[in-house]
Amino acid sequence: MSDKESGILEVSIVLPAYNEAETLKNAVEKVISSIERVTSSYEIIIAEDGSTDGTDKIAYALSRKYPFIIHLHEDERLGRGEALKNAFVKSRGRILIYLDVDLATDPRYIPTLVNLIRDGYDLATGSRMLKGSRSKRKFSRKIASKCYNFLVRTILRSKLRDHQCGFKAFKREPLLKVLNEIKSKGWFWDTEAIIIFSRKGYRIKEFPVEWKEGESTKVDILKDSVSMSIQIFKLWWRLKTQHRSRT
Repeated sequence: MSDKESGILEVSIVLPAYNEAETLKNAVEKVISSIERVTSSYEIIIAEDGSTDGTDKIAYALSRKYPFIIHLHEDERLGRGEALKNAFVKSRGRILIYLDVDLATDPRYIPTLVNLIRDGYDLATGSRMLKGSRSKRKFSRKIASKCYNFLVRTILRSKLRDHQCGFKAFKREPLLKVLNEIKSKGWFWDTEAIIIFSRKGYRIKEFPVEWKEGESTKVDILKDSVSMSIQIFKLWWRLKTQHRSRT
């Protein structure tokens, strides 16, 4: 049975959307333009949950306009991680991509994500911290990000430079194998996915991107920095406990 007959696609792109009425339509159009440069076998999943600004109506209209767009709606706020998990389980792509709707990372890098997975990597991620990266953000957020990534590399022994860039691709099989091991329902999902993939020996590629902080970012620098730092230690303890139980 061919992929077309079985309903399998090459690429699924997930756009987690919460109160993104002002940016969603433009984001979808730019994503379509980028993905069509590299494949015609794709779907776009708008994972929209708990929105109160009309994002649900825009997502529904887009799904009616384009046959390759799927709108997943939840009345209650799931959180970034849970919305991604829900979308990935329901996806049909061999390559699973997600990116933030504010397009902080330029979507022209979507073909890079696709080609890296085609080349055999299990996880590909954009980075704001590598030589060749270009990042525009407030000084306070830049310092907070550097400190956060330093903690992840030190405590969780990661070799990557940037763990929170919302621009990643996965090979389907390994992601679905570990999906239930990624416990975070919020912003820490990105970091946890990288750490678990790394610990299991999957091939990871980090590449430089152009990144610009969105004007309407939903990140609360103080609250989220404290919360995610706590989650770093919780993940460290969980992995340490799991290691002890296996020895």
